[in-house]
Amino acid sequence: MNEFEEHNWGWQLQQWGQQFGEWWELRTQQLGRNLPDFSLADWLESLALPPWVYQLLFWVLLGLALIALGLFLGRIGMPFLQRYLKKNQDRSNSLKNRQSKPLVTKLSVSQWLRRSQQFQTQGNYTEACRCLYFALLQLLDDREIVPQQPSRTDREYQELIASLPQISLYKILLRTHEELCFSTRPISAERFSQCQQALEEILNQ
Repeated sequence: MNEFEEHNWGWQLQQWGQQFGEWWELRTQQLGRNLPDFSLADWLESLALPPWVYQLLFWVLLGLALIALGLFLGRIGMPFLQRYLKKNQDRSNSLKNRQSKPLVTKLSVSQWLRRSQQFQTQGNYTEACRCLYFALLQLLDDREIVPQQPSRTDREYQELIASLPQISLYKILLRTHEELCFSTRPISAERFSQCQQALEEILNQ
């Protein structure tokens, strides 16, 4: 190996850097000659403003920058926050639904239908629909489609039976029961008739 390398790239880079520096200095000197003699410090001094004005400007600009940053981050993070809050609310509603479900006596489908008719004759369509709903759950259990579990929500039942034919009939009963759990509005006679007809069609399948 030779004592002196033929090409020393470090030295070459240093030379190029030095040449660029000299060129830049020459250009800035030429540009400086063509510009009027002006400095920011002189301009600020000519304003003769007290120091507290500059401090106030600094804090105002800093505050505006922080507000802009907060709005930017808020706009980005808002969809994630809304999804998180909605998920928590759904979980809370699901828990309330499970806790508010009374312990149901295990009856046959025909027994639930008889109870429903009794409430219907009394004009209590809310409880009559509730009995139709439990008749549906017992029917799903009897046909070994979905085993009945008190902890299951209406949404879970809906997901489990999504592949069944004429799913819209099942949804009428499930959604009606969901309204019973989360609304204080009584069920109308019309709504009861819809649920009753839907269950009859399901029983005839």
